[in-house]
Amino acid sequence: MTDEQGPLRVASWNIGKRKAPLALLEGSDYDLALLQEVNLAPDSWEREHYSRGADVVQLSERVEVAKLRSIPQGRVPAPDEIAVSAPGTVVAARIVPASGEPFIAVSVYARWERPRADVRSRWIYADAMAHRAISDLSVFIGHRDPARHRILVAGDFNLIHGALESNPLALPARDRSVFSCFEDLGFVFVGPQHPDGRQADPVPPGLPADTKNVPTYHTTRQRPDSAANQLDYVFASRGFHERVNTRALNGPEEWGPSDHCRVAIDVDLQRG
Repeated sequence: MTDEQGPLRVASWNIGKRKAPLALLEGSDYDLALLQEVNLAPDSWEREHYSRGADVVQLSERVEVAKLRSIPQGRVPAPDEIAVSAPGTVVAARIVPASGEPFIAVSVYARWERPRADVRSRWIYADAMAHRAISDLSVFIGHRDPARHRILVAGDFNLIHGALESNPLALPARDRSVFSCFEDLGFVFVGPQHPDGRQADPVPPGLPADTKNVPTYHTTRQRPDSAANQLDYVFASRGFHERVNTRALNGPEEWGPSDHCRVAIDVDLQRG
């Protein structure tokens, strides 16, 4: 039984459309899950455009989850809706804990895109989807003082934090712009970063020697112990961020049944 006075336990996880991660979470002591690459419901408007996306799932009775129904941009949303710019990228919910103040939780899946066919490029990029998601989050920002907001955002952003210009897997300036845009909107990047997770050894190409990144994804040619790059991140509105601690569960023995590891997030609702 989870301590009613203890931190709220949240997992952010790209489950890769797999069933095993869901079974693991349902048998865990997490209270809430922010998921990515979930199979979208066949009758949803998102499924008409893309097969997988984000979700917010209640896992314990310590919280009530009032999920906002995602609708396409173009009309004014009802109080229980949120307009999103791209299908499957954003799912938001009002979280009402049994003890402590409510907050907004958002799962983001910034999926890859490609340039137009006539551009003749092999690039793939995720910063555009990430910026669309950040823009959609603006509806929760109603004051100049970020401390008046209580918002937690986590997910798979498919970006490499702190990438150097030589990084072969990133578009560094464009990746930096996402973190900068979050900051401009009043959010703080809260990790996970070392020592809250195992670091890759050696340091992956295209990252500074003093990087704090912790790998959260492995390719089909890698295993959890050889995973190299971090693609999953957590942000919280400034002020609220002081209540949030994160850790990448990226050790080989704790990785779990997906190509992404879980990001564990503790939210201290009793603090202050």
